[in-house]
Amino acid sequence: MKQIVGGTLSADPGRLQTNFVSERPASWYAQLYHRDGLKGGHVIMLGSGNSEQARAALQAYPGGLQIGGGVNLDNAREWLDAGASHVIVTSWVFRGGQVDWERLDQLVEAIGKARLVLDLSCRRRGDDYFVVTDRWQKFTDLTISPANLEKLAAWCAEFLIHAVDVEGLCRGIDQQLVSCLGQWSPIPATYAGGATSLADLELVTRLGQGRIDLTIGSALDIFGGSGVRYEDAAAFNRHVP
Repeated sequence: MKQIVGGTLSADPGRLQTNFVSERPASWYAQLYHRDGLKGGHVIMLGSGNSEQARAALQAYPGGLQIGGGVNLDNAREWLDAGASHVIVTSWVFRGGQVDWERLDQLVEAIGKARLVLDLSCRRRGDDYFVVTDRWQKFTDLTISPANLEKLAAWCAEFLIHAVDVEGLCRGIDQQLVSCLGQWSPIPATYAGGATSLADLELVTRLGQGRIDLTIGSALDIFGGSGVRYEDAAAFNRHVP
């Protein structure tokens, strides 16, 4: 299990920067979340050779975790059958920088929208946030906007949106993006990127109008961070209305 700096993820392994590499298996974290009733955690397979660890995590917490990384029409059902609550899909539903609606339709037909999370992770260019694919290196033509979120919401149960430019840096969240998601997303959405303290949980709750969840990675003590204690984050989650 690794915590990475999102903007360094590319086809060149030499460019990848990691904040933390765990000696514990993925199943250990899954068991911890299961114990504390934390649903919706993300198992993301970055690169090859991760399927065994991913399956072990899903078996440790059946129905409690979402899985992403290389998910497509051919294997989505397999991962759901392995215990994932949802599959997270991004690059596969884009071709030539645009949403491939035929592929998206095929995927929904195969597994249903209730089990699909669309990853709309994005980078800022000018005044807009553009969805990026292929290890977050390729800009698509799709922006995060009210109209686009409304249209895509008809095809999935949730959105997962990493603010790639601040992902893994522990320098604070992208407040503008969180505010926009709180106003624009018609379905549940999870924001990830830059969280550095428990105060960011409170900030996302406020800016997102209570409608946006936050993923904390590198700042969490169980991932080698010092900004947030796992026990405090779990307690916060239990008391959020």
